[in-house]
Amino acid sequence: MPKFKYIGFTADGKKVENTVEAENARDAKKLLRRQNIRATKVIAPSFFEADLGEFLVEKGLAKPFGRAELMRFTRQLAILINAGVPILECMEILHKQEQNMVLKRVVKNITMQIEEGKSLFDAMSQQQGFDKLYCALVKAGEAAGILDSILVKLAEFLERAEKLKKQVKSALTYPVIVVIVGIIVIFGLMVFVVPQFVEILKESNQAIPWVTQTVIDISNFFRNYTLLLIAGLVAGTMFFLNFIKTREGKQAWDRFTMKAPLFGMLVIKGNLGAFTRTLATMLAAGVPIIDSLEICIDTLDNTQIAKDLTKVRKAVIEGKSITEPLSRITYFPPLVTQMIKVGESTGNLDQMLLKVADVFEEEVEELVGNLTKLIEPVILVVLGGIIGFVLIAMYLPIFMSAGGADE
Repeated sequence: MPKFKYIGFTADGKKVENTVEAENARDAKKLLRRQNIRATKVIAPSFFEADLGEFLVEKGLAKPFGRAELMRFTRQLAILINAGVPILECMEILHKQEQNMVLKRVVKNITMQIEEGKSLFDAMSQQQGFDKLYCALVKAGEAAGILDSILVKLAEFLERAEKLKKQVKSALTYPVIVVIVGIIVIFGLMVFVVPQFVEILKESNQAIPWVTQTVIDISNFFRNYTLLLIAGLVAGTMFFLNFIKTREGKQAWDRFTMKAPLFGMLVIKGNLGAFTRTLATMLAAGVPIIDSLEICIDTLDNTQIAKDLTKVRKAVIEGKSITEPLSRITYFPPLVTQMIKVGESTGNLDQMLLKVADVFEEEVEELVGNLTKLIEPVILVVLGGIIGFVLIAMYLPIFMSAGGADE
């Protein structure tokens, strides 16, 4: 936010010269009036005085704040509120020490809205970076007078959710990277190595077996259509990315990932773990179950699971228990359904949901470990087999020639 220089007088007539952060000169004068300062002159910053970070934020070019910054901000705010610091002073302290320029600007905007008499929930809900779940929990904490404890739970929730997300991503990313590297190696063999063998075979006038000829034909295809293949790969990737951004494409992709071998259960349990922990956090904060379910469904990444859980919410609205519709979802484990039923009957649904979330997260960790152990040797064997096949095919005529010479 730009810093405006000003010259003015305090209520007791003392002359002051300083700077104030504001969107424009008009806002700067408003801020000064709130501080009982009558500004006689307000000077806008020159281009050379402008902060580069602020300029990038103003133009929307700065990197947005992520989960790590949000978790740190949430914990710090919880500590300050717990220490008895007024909310407005908390925001001013956090604004001064914040290093991320985007979050710093957001905190400043929240501070200004709180000064105007708005609640923390109202101020946060108008800023980007605070999702529906975050704002709903803040609203519940303000209403119940337990904002500090809610913020602590929210920070813990964000940390667990981020950890689970990273585990799932690592399991899905590793094999993709290895396969891409393998494809590049095989492509290099076909384009650069195989042609060298072809020249040797031509000079020796050896009979070429069908296996070797097949590899040579594939090599010629790669060499002659390299640019076309690259263009096709880029176009196919762009088409796929644009396709999954559409509603139908996202739904089709989500259904496919749920049924995919090896990774299907990882996707399902990862989403169910996030759902149960989010629902437990919402219920513990005193948010009604119907509103909690709506917010949980909105935060899910998989559209198919969100669609199935929407039916659960409709059943709850109709007066049914949450257990009955959950039992109809085929991929929802029966044991987990029974645990939720016990929690619902004893009035400790939020505590039982936390235990269910722990179960899902433990299973995800186990799946990630097993997949990593399984996929690594499979990929190495497949890539090694392809490379070995190419090399054997190219050396085969030489071996045949040596065998014929011995006879």
